[in-house]
Amino acid sequence: MIRILVLHGPNLNLLGVREPQVYGRMGYDELNRSIKERAAALEIEARIIQSNSEGELIDAIHDTLAWADGIIINPGALTHYSYAIRDALSAVRLPCIEVHISNIHAREDWRRQSVVAPVVVGQITGLGGQGYLIAIDALKRLIEESHR
Repeated sequence: MIRILVLHGPNLNLLGVREPQVYGRMGYDELNRSIKERAAALEIEARIIQSNSEGELIDAIHDTLAWADGIIINPGALTHYSYAIRDALSAVRLPCIEVHISNIHAREDWRRQSVVAPVVVGQITGLGGQGYLIAIDALKRLIEESHR
């Protein structure tokens, strides 16, 4: 069975409450239910972690060395300046897809740069919660292809 980590960064626990005009009305629990359902349908074990702490996110990335085949990450605002998260993703050398609910490229200038992008296999942005489901499908294919 494929095992993946879905990592939500700062403030994503406030989905459905925080700026619904930007991030949509889907709540955090509803998003996680849809992630779990898609993963289960594809026979994937998905562990979901959210933290507002950069260090906890990094520890979760490091922990994937012991159990995971891939990572889906929405680093939140850490996308734009956390070289520590970038380095952790690079160090574990697992396929990783970066997801953003809003289109970071159509927002403020400072949001358009991702320091994480150079170390992930792809980036999905602007598709709301659907982006996570697309990432699960894509990550499954990438992992299966790498095991052939």
